Amino acid sequence: MTQAPGTAKLLAVMATIVMERIGRVFISLQQIRQVPRMLNEAAPSMPGTVRDTEVPLYFRDHHVCTGYRPLDQNWRYYALSLFQRHNETINVWTHLLAFLVLLVKLRQLAEVVDFAGDPHAWPLLVLILSSLTYTGFSVAAHLLGSKSELCNYTFFFLDYVGVAQYQYGSAIVHFYYAADESLHGHVRRIFMPAATVLSCLSCLGCCYGKYWNHSRSTWVRKVCQVLPSTIAYLWDISPVAQRLLSWSTSSSDPALPYHFGQVAFFLSCAVFFTFPVVERCLPGRCDFVGQSHQIFHVFLSCCTLCQIHASHLDYVGRRALYSRLHGGGEVALFAGLYVVTLVACALIAAFMLRKVKQVIDLKSKSK
Repeated sequence: MTQAPGTAKLLAVMATIVMERIGRVFISLQQIRQVPRMLNEAAPSMPGTVRDTEVPLYFRDHHVCTGYRPLDQNWRYYALSLFQRHNETINVWTHLLAFLVLLVKLRQLAEVVDFAGDPHAWPLLVLILSSLTYTGFSVAAHLLGSKSELCNYTFFFLDYVGVAQYQYGSAIVHFYYAADESLHGHVRRIFMPAATVLSCLSCLGCCYGKYWNHSRSTWVRKVCQVLPSTIAYLWDISPVAQRLLSWSTSSSDPALPYHFGQVAFFLSCAVFFTFPVVERCLPGRCDFVGQSHQIFHVFLSCCTLCQIHASHLDYVGRRALYSRLHGGGEVALFAGLYVVTLVACALIAAFMLRKVKQVIDLKSKSK
C-alpha cells in the first residue's frame, strides 16, 4: 500500500511526457501542412507550363508535347519549380533523391572506412565524390536549364563534366580493387592514363553533340554523345568483365552479384538513353512521367549504388591482392589524375560554351 502514491506519481509523470510529445508531433504536422501555403506566398505569380510550340526548338524533346516552363523568368521561379508539375520534375527528383541517398551512404562508409588515414580507401572515396558530382550537376541542369538558351548549354555542359568525373571514378575503383593479377600485369602502365583521356573525350563528345543540337540530325548528335562514352565504359568495366566471365555458382565472392547488378543496370539505362522508346510508342502521354530519360536516371542511380557496394566489398575482401599489386605511390597518382580530368573537362566545357556564345550573338545580331 505504501507504493501506491509513488506509482500514481510515476504514471502522472509518464502521462505528462506522452502528452508533451504528442503535442510536439501535432505542431510538426501543422507546420508541414503550411508548406504548400508558404510556397504559394513565396511565389504567388508562378506562371504555368506551356506547349512545345511556345518554346524554341532547342528546348523541345521529341514526342513530349506539354509541360514546358516558360523562358526568361527569374531564378526563384526555376528554383521553386522543384515543387511544380512540369516535364522535368521527375528528372530533377530522381537524381536529387539519388544525391541524398549517396550522402547517407558516404556517412555510413565513413564510420567503417578510414578515408583520411588509409590511402587504399581513396579510390572508393573518389567514386563516391564523383557520383555526388554527377547527380548534383544533373539536378542543376534539369532544374535551371530552362531559363534561357545560354543557361541550357551552360548547365548541361556542367552535367557532362560530372558524367566524365563519374566515368573516371568508375575506372579507378575497377582497376584498383577489381582487377585480377593477369589483367593488371598487361595494363598497369596505361589503364588510368587511358581512362583519363577517354573521360575527357566523352565530355568533349557530349558537349559537341549538345552544341550541334538541332542543327544536325538526331542520330548524328547521339553518335557524338554515345560513341565516346561507350568506348570509355568498355575500357573502364574490363576488370569487372573479366571477373564476371569467370564467375561460377560455386564462387564465394560476395561482390560479384553486385558487379553483375551494376552492369545489368548500366546496359538497361544505356538503352533508354539512346532510344526514347516509351514516348515514341506513347507520344504526348509521357509529358510528366514515363519518359525514357526518367527511366535512364533511375537505372543509372541503381547502377551507382550497386557499384559503390561492390567496390566496398572488394576494398574489404581483396585487400591482400590489391595492396600487393599497387605500389605505394600509385594511389596518389590516380587521385592526381582525377584532378587533371576535372580541370581538363572544365576547360573543354568552357571552350564549347565560348563557341555557343558566339553562335547566340550571331543569331541575336541577325534579328
